[in-house]
Amino acid sequence: MSINPDLQGRSYPAAEVYDVGREKIREFAKAVKANNPAHFDVEAAKALGHSDLVAPPTFAIIVAQRADAQLVQDPESGIDFSRVVHADQRFTHHRPIVAGDQLVAELHVDGVRAMGGGAMITTRSEISTVAGEKVATTTSSILVRGEGQ
Repeated sequence: MSINPDLQGRSYPAAEVYDVGREKIREFAKAVKANNPAHFDVEAAKALGHSDLVAPPTFAIIVAQRADAQLVQDPESGIDFSRVVHADQRFTHHRPIVAGDQLVAELHVDGVRAMGGGAMITTRSEISTVAGEKVATTTSSILVRGEGQ
């Protein structure tokens, strides 16, 4: 099955709420070797003006990938996940992510470009709180290899 070129311009609504917890922030920070005390100690985070533990900037990938899963799992997309190579990821933060946030992400397919037998797909996740406050925008590009590649 080939990639559906009509994906470009498609949006997937915000779905499941992601509850940002202290332990999730600590575990992520440890995994990415982010050693700022504000990721681990509430008082250190408050001393910097945050209401609770602050997540490392790349923590937004957790929420963004949940949104990307809607596209990959869409039977109309033509995406075979076993053929996907992650090409690029960018983050624009509107405010820090902190413990206690309840986040959702709306996914937009901004580009579909044929490349040989495959395609490069660019998506944008608009991450916000359940109350509608903008938190981050992530842009991702994936290469879906064609058959025989």
